Amino acid sequence: MKLDLLAKLRETNPIVLNAANFVTVQDVANGLNALGASPIMSKEIAEVEEMVQMASSIAINLGTLTKLQIMQMKEMGLLAAQAQKPVVLDPVAVGAVNYRLQTAQKLLEAFPATIIRGNAGEIAALGGFAWNAKGIDAGSGSGDLDEITRKTAQKLHCTIIASGVTDTISDSQNIAHVYNGTPLFQAHVGSGDMLSSIVAAFAAVCDNSFEAAQTACLVFAATGELLVNDHPEVGPGTFSMYLMDYLAKIKETEITAIAKFD
Repeated sequence: MKLDLLAKLRETNPIVLNAANFVTVQDVANGLNALGASPIMSKEIAEVEEMVQMASSIAINLGTLTKLQIMQMKEMGLLAAQAQKPVVLDPVAVGAVNYRLQTAQKLLEAFPATIIRGNAGEIAALGGFAWNAKGIDAGSGSGDLDEITRKTAQKLHCTIIASGVTDTISDSQNIAHVYNGTPLFQAHVGSGDMLSSIVAAFAAVCDNSFEAAQTACLVFAATGELLVNDHPEVGPGTFSMYLMDYLAKIKETEITAIAKFD
C-alpha cells in the first residue's frame, strides 16, 4: 500500500475533471478540495476539449444521466484516452436499470476506463454475473465477490473496485481488500461518488492503477473510521460535515496506525 501517494497528491494538487452527479456534486467538489486535489465540474460538451487538456484525470459518474451528458462523457473519455490520462467510471445503478447498463457498456466500447468503482451489484452487472441489485444500493448476491471482481477486471481490461463494508480491488491478476470504514458511509448518499473522484485524484499521481485504487480506498475508509472513533456521537448529517475536516487533516501516520488490509 503506497500511502506516500497522499503526500504526493497534496504536493501536486492534481486537477480532477468530473462529469458529476448533480445530487452529490458539492460533496465531490468539497471532498476533493479538502484532500488536496483540485476539482472542476462540467456538463457542457462544447468545453470538453479544453477541460480535458487542463485536467490530470477524469471521473465520469452515471448518477444523473441525460442524452446530452452521455455524449459529453463519450467525448471526454475519448479525448482522455488520446491524451493518456486516467479515467475513472462510476456506473451508478447499472445493476438495477438496463438503460444505464447499456449506456455504461457503450461508453466502455468507445474508450477504455482505467478504473471502475461501483458497489457489488454494479460490478456484478458489468461483469455479467447474477446479482439482486436494489436501485443505487448493492442489494444482495451469493457469488464470490473476489472472483466477480477479478473476472470483471479481466473482461474490461482495467482495475475494478467493488466497494462496500469491505472494499475489494482487482486488476485481474491481483486481489486486495480494505477492511476499514464505518456504516455511516452507507448513510451518506455522496460517499460512493466522493470515493470515485478521490480514486481519480490518486490515479493522477500514480501510474499503477491497482496501487492508486488500493490507496484511495484505504485513505477514504480510514478517514471515516478515525472520524467516528473520535466522535462516536455523530449521525449522518454531522458525519458529512466532519468528513471534510478529516479529509483535510488526515495524516499518513494516522492511517497506518489503524489500517486493515490485505
